[in-house]
Amino acid sequence: MTEETKKQLLHFPFMHILRFHVNGGMLLMVTALAAIFIANSPWSEAYQNLWTHEIRLQIGDFNLFNHGGHPLTLMGFINDVLMAVFFFAVGLEIKREILVGELSSFKQAMLPIIAACGGMIMPVVIYYLITRDTPAVDGLAIPMATDIAFSLGVLSLFGKRVPLSLKIFLTAFAVVDDIGGILVIALFYSSHCDVNYLMYALLILGILLIGNQMRVSSSSFYLVLGIGIWYCFMQSGVHATIAGVIVAFTVPARPKLRIGKYINRMHDLIVDFPPEPEKIILGKEQICALKTIEADTRQVVSPLQFMEDALHWMVNYLIMPLFAFANAGVVLTASHGGLELGLPTFAIILGLVVGKFVGIYLFSWGTLKLKLADMPNGMTWKNLSGICLLGGIGFTVSLFIANLSFGEEPHLLNQAKMGVVAGTVLAGILGYIVLHFTLPKKAVEE
Repeated sequence: MTEETKKQLLHFPFMHILRFHVNGGMLLMVTALAAIFIANSPWSEAYQNLWTHEIRLQIGDFNLFNHGGHPLTLMGFINDVLMAVFFFAVGLEIKREILVGELSSFKQAMLPIIAACGGMIMPVVIYYLITRDTPAVDGLAIPMATDIAFSLGVLSLFGKRVPLSLKIFLTAFAVVDDIGGILVIALFYSSHCDVNYLMYALLILGILLIGNQMRVSSSSFYLVLGIGIWYCFMQSGVHATIAGVIVAFTVPARPKLRIGKYINRMHDLIVDFPPEPEKIILGKEQICALKTIEADTRQVVSPLQFMEDALHWMVNYLIMPLFAFANAGVVLTASHGGLELGLPTFAIILGLVVGKFVGIYLFSWGTLKLKLADMPNGMTWKNLSGICLLGGIGFTVSLFIANLSFGEEPHLLNQAKMGVVAGTVLAGILGYIVLHFTLPKKAVEE
């Protein structure tokens, strides 16, 4: 196998995932703009009332979609059920990156990990300095997130002018950001714990871990037990979306059938395939051979890769746009007629635009100067600054944390959403301008 072939094989999974994120990012932009338009139109009341409709999945007296004895609203269904699927997909992506991706080796992982830490710490510090000693301080974690789909969507506007190393760096530190966001949600946004439900969840988790060790590859096994953990988390007080990440980490990453053995078996099956050229209907032996090929082909793909690939369409083209449409509907004007602005708005904007840029750039500079990592090929200090600005695009997870922070305070929630939307747009525009002048003028070879 040539070095060029190896390079193509290594980059193929990344480019496949990248394509989904980019296309999903464009759709996310459209749905977010649609939500803002409707929320400030004559249809605003109908838009707000839509999300209060109750959702039930009733079996006798048991309702799967209930929290604290009350049915979930449509908004609750999106934020607690569909976003659990989103975080399941994020968990699969994180596990893949840790095992075989940009976070799989210490040397490779150092730069994006340290950059992401800077990109989480500085926005939090800025937000705290602005909002301390006020109720708005509860939204401390809102500006620490980076939206992979949105940021890669902006980067894709430059086409082949973008070196692959920049795309990989942006994706890798955004994945680390996701890990940070997940930890924050688990540690600081979970209410009092019901120990009984937590024990049930741990019992189901134990079964999943046993299934992992036994290399159970059935998607249904992880789906059914995953729903069980999600329900137990929902009732226990631990935020239900965390169940998605935990279940993702139990999904096996190794295929049942190794690629070398698969190739040999395919060769034998094709060589021995019964030739019956005159018949338009396949014979029993041919059907049997094709079924064996189909079964072996399914087994050569690991459960992790299979589920990640299967979920990308749902997550990028259904769940994230629906979440954006439900949560990005910011009311731009206050009751007195002015813009709906407040401390959370300015703190989030500064956190996303200034905090992210300073944190990512400064921590990257320190990492490279201390020779803890090497500057990736194609990356320069100038185009790195553009990537740092794109790191301030914190749409999806930022809105999610805003809901957790100010769910009981609509006034602060709307101000926070305004900050997330404005900060995301400003970071995206500034990042685009900087990259326009710092990226190569011609397409680069991958």
